[in-house]
Amino acid sequence: MFHEAPLDCSATRASCLDLWKEKNDRLVRQSKVASDSDLSLRQQQVTQDALEGLRELLHSLQGLPAAVPVLPLELTVICNFITLRASLAQGFTEDQGQDIQRGLERVLEAQTQLGPWPAHGLRGLWDFTLHASTLMPELLPALHHLAGLQAALWLSSDHLGDLAFLLQTLNGSQSGDSEDLLLLLKTWSPPAEESDAPLTLQDARGLRDVLLTACAFRQGLQELITGNFPRALNNLHEAALGLCPRPVLVQVYTALGTCLRKMGNPQRALLYLLAALKGGSGWGPPLLEACRLYRQLGDTAAELESLELLVEALGVTHSSEVPQLLIEVKLLLPQPNPASPLHCGTQSQAKHLLASRCLQIGRVEDAAEHYLDLLALLTDGPEPRFSLPPPPAGPYMPEVFLEAAAALIQAGRAQDALTVCEELLNRTSSLIPKMHQLWEDARKGAREPPHCPLWISATYLLQGQAWVHLGAQKEAVNEFSRCLELLFRAIPEDKEEGIASNCEQGCRPNMALQQLQAAALISRGLQWAASGQDAKALQDFLLGVQMCPRNQDASFHLLLTLKRLDRRDEATAVWRRLEAQTKLPQEDATWSLPLYLEAYLSLIRPPDRETLLEEFRTSLLEPCEL
Repeated sequence: MFHEAPLDCSATRASCLDLWKEKNDRLVRQSKVASDSDLSLRQQQVTQDALEGLRELLHSLQGLPAAVPVLPLELTVICNFITLRASLAQGFTEDQGQDIQRGLERVLEAQTQLGPWPAHGLRGLWDFTLHASTLMPELLPALHHLAGLQAALWLSSDHLGDLAFLLQTLNGSQSGDSEDLLLLLKTWSPPAEESDAPLTLQDARGLRDVLLTACAFRQGLQELITGNFPRALNNLHEAALGLCPRPVLVQVYTALGTCLRKMGNPQRALLYLLAALKGGSGWGPPLLEACRLYRQLGDTAAELESLELLVEALGVTHSSEVPQLLIEVKLLLPQPNPASPLHCGTQSQAKHLLASRCLQIGRVEDAAEHYLDLLALLTDGPEPRFSLPPPPAGPYMPEVFLEAAAALIQAGRAQDALTVCEELLNRTSSLIPKMHQLWEDARKGAREPPHCPLWISATYLLQGQAWVHLGAQKEAVNEFSRCLELLFRAIPEDKEEGIASNCEQGCRPNMALQQLQAAALISRGLQWAASGQDAKALQDFLLGVQMCPRNQDASFHLLLTLKRLDRRDEATAVWRRLEAQTKLPQEDATWSLPLYLEAYLSLIRPPDRETLLEEFRTSLLEPCEL
């Protein structure tokens, strides 16, 4: 029944228990020496050897019947084994929970508390074991140590209700008491180890301090995300004052900077961000937060500089730090999600943020260069699959191509814009025959409307504008006409009902489709007008007003054309409508257009529209009143 112990139990100078304890202490010292070593390969080998030694020792101890005199050592070996495994793996695994469960069962076996045990999993087993162990104080230090590892496992896996229950039980509280984890952790006072107790890699009190810092940080981040800034500030301050290693302190300072910025205290926020940047590696989150802060302050130069540094920082491969052979705060923190201030995305997402920001503020030459760099970065790998949803922090891949083309046109690089558009069409042309079926499925509610018709139509639109800049009027008109043909084919039959979608940042596909139609009609109308074909121009401008009443540019171009044709009454009617629209509050402020479309519309927008209205007020109304 029993496994033979691999140690020399016949030695007269010490009992088996002394030999097992000696082996545990030797393996712990071996691990600690390896942890202090600068040679990572040597450290890894020594640590793996120590882990295997602890595994063998635990196997020997658990191969014998559970006995109270041996249990403090056995539980300590379990704790050292779990600590070493978690630190090497940089995280907890499910089988470590099984190791904890086996330790609790051994405690109950030693007290002749044979199964069946509570059916409530580890939570019930902990409650049963701790209450059954109150008569054996010699087991309490090791049990509290094991409970600290259980608390770390539950905190890292978000089993916060189980964690609160365990801490209440450890504190001798009833289940109805406070569930504030920070308060429960501060109340928890693990018993001190005896001077001759087996050595541990990390004792219960050290674990409690790590748990306190991790819990304060996690709660602070959650309060920050949900908008409870005062409580977030308190928790983050507590985390910063706790057992906080440098990489984690960078994250805490970044979160404090975010919190203070959102509370309207940018100067204090900047101090924390500077402290985070001085903290060493992990510069991505504080640089991104600094960018947001400078944008809020209106310091565009500093904002762009922060973005440029962010792109560089995300492109640097940091050498991984040699992990300490302990349960550290970072092991108990969740991976940052897009809502977290610690999420800074990838280098390509940062590059897109920089390029799009330059395009938004009119630095078109810089935007063009950044977009070309970004496209090179994105297309070096496997061909992007445009059917996939975009990452949370960026647009769809085709929209990056369209933004790049718009930036290149604005920067006077029309030929480069044509090259980008041709590349996009090559990647999406196979989807064109499927457009009608896709829209039909969307109309019937089978799926959300596809964006491909908008992307391909916008590509033709941008190609047309590139030909305009190259002075090729015929090619420009052909591209605008192809854009319109595809757009009119893409209109869903139930257009008046509208279709919900998660298009980029609140943009609705129907709204973007209408604006694209208006942009193509205006663009083609401008080419007709430039060649003296005012009748055709008038027809396109009228249709643009009908298709998208929100687009005032079509009305302004219509007004200019009617004036040029000396159609005074019609021009006056259009002018009155425009005057009335400018006095109304902006409607539907919750939606926004894709950036590529906003950039394009700025190319065809009449300059100084207020001055135009004033001129028409003088030229059209005054003669009629004489």
